[in-house]
Amino acid sequence: MSADNDLVPIEFNLYQNHPNPFNPYTKLKYDLPKDSYVSLTIFDMLGNVVNNLVNTNQSSGFKSVQWNATDNLGQPISAGVYLYSIETKDFRQTKKMILLK
Repeated sequence: MSADNDLVPIEFNLYQNHPNPFNPYTKLKYDLPKDSYVSLTIFDMLGNVVNNLVNTNQSSGFKSVQWNATDNLGQPISAGVYLYSIETKDFRQTKKMILLK
């Protein structure tokens, strides 16, 4: 029998953030079925980059990142609707989330 941390996802997936709506923290979860270069980015509704949460090679597995509603400079952002997007060589997906103040 294999330990849970030895399990590898079957396919790429980006889950809905939780909680949503959120203030001030939310968790973003995603699955990597193979080692991949991962970019996980937060955008405003105009398509401007708010924060690059992940931009590195990662091993396969079940991943999560906590975000504290700040921009790349560590400054708090305004309440509103934001997009978060994951991109690898073989996968791209975008979802919406809401920050309440």
